[in-house]
Amino acid sequence: MPANTYSCIIVDDNEIDRLTALAHARQYPMLDIVGVFSSATEALPVVQNQPVEVLLLDVDMPGLSGLDLRANLMQVPVCVFITAYPDYAADSFAVDAFDYLVKPIRAERFAHTMVRVQAYFNLTRKAQLFDLSLGADTVFIKDGHQQIKLNLHEVVYLEGLKDYTRIVTATQQYTVLSSIGNLLQNKPFQSFLRIHRSYAVQRHYIDRIGPQQVYVQQFTLPVGRSYRSVLNEMG
Repeated sequence: MPANTYSCIIVDDNEIDRLTALAHARQYPMLDIVGVFSSATEALPVVQNQPVEVLLLDVDMPGLSGLDLRANLMQVPVCVFITAYPDYAADSFAVDAFDYLVKPIRAERFAHTMVRVQAYFNLTRKAQLFDLSLGADTVFIKDGHQQIKLNLHEVVYLEGLKDYTRIVTATQQYTVLSSIGNLLQNKPFQSFLRIHRSYAVQRHYIDRIGPQQVYVQQFTLPVGRSYRSVLNEMG
């Protein structure tokens, strides 16, 4: 078993969908699958009595829904909903969903989620060493006993990952223990434009705006539907 594994459960009332999710999950040795359940009611007492780090949940289930189960298990750091109904997406993020996959699961989309899950757990270990303090036009990042000074105008974009934010320059990446929403409330970051629930960019670095993405220097970033109108106003 790999050195860094994360306990995971799968919950889906449809047997084929449950087995499909299990087959995808087994492709990733970092997931230690400790339970597979056909109902949220069955899964709830089990997870309440043992530590679990990743939830792979269907949403629409009889009795206790996946959203209800998540609401009872908010201590679990990563919850990925897998559902046939895209309309539940907004509700899922209200219970701190990490990601939202629409059935049928595509291997490349599941892989993208797993990359983000791995990155999140890597950051939770690393970002505990970081602190953030703000100056007029600089960001000071404390890494152990060292302080790294960043000029804000060098920061190209911010990427939110739950309670952490990745600060990206043209050549380096840093992580701070602060959500992207909290970071953007600070005055030095008001020059950043929110383009997605997980991304904000420096306005002056935007090279081109596409229908579903923004081109920022060498980076291509997604645009969320609810943020598209802000970009349209820029055009």
